[in-house]
Amino acid sequence: MSVRHRLRGQQGSVSVELAVLAPALVVLLLLVVFAGRVAQADGDVRRAASAAARAASLRQDPGDAETAGRQAAAANLSENRVGCARLDTEIDITRFFAGGAVAVTVRCTASMADVSGLGVPGQRTFIARSIQVIDRYRGGEG
Repeated sequence: MSVRHRLRGQQGSVSVELAVLAPALVVLLLLVVFAGRVAQADGDVRRAASAAARAASLRQDPGDAETAGRQAAAANLSENRVGCARLDTEIDITRFFAGGAVAVTVRCTASMADVSGLGVPGQRTFIARSIQVIDRYRGGEG
C-alpha cells in the first residue's frame, strides 16, 4: 500500500477531531476566564477592606471613622472598576480607643454575567475582613 493511498483515507479525520475538541477548548477557556475574574474580584475586595480599616483607624472620632471607612471602601472598589451590584461595609468601632482596633467587613455582590456561558450564577458575593490597630500614641481623645 502506498503512502499516498493511506493519506487519502485520513483526509477528513482532522476536521472531525477539531469539531470534537473545539467545544471542550472553549469551555476550558471560559473556566480560566471565570477563575481569573473570581481571583481578581476577591483580591480587590480584600484591598478595599484593608483600605477602609486603615482610613477608619486614622480618625479621632468614631463617627468620622465609620464615614471614612465606608468612603475608602467604595473609592477603592471604584478605582479598581469592581462593579458591585450591592456593597455593604460594616465597621466595628467597639474597640475604638488608642491601642484598640477597628474591624471592617466588606461584602460586594459582583456580576458574573460576562462568563455566564458556563452556567455559573449571575452574581457572586465576595467577603473580606480587615482589622487595623489604632496607634497607641496618637494625639487627641479617642
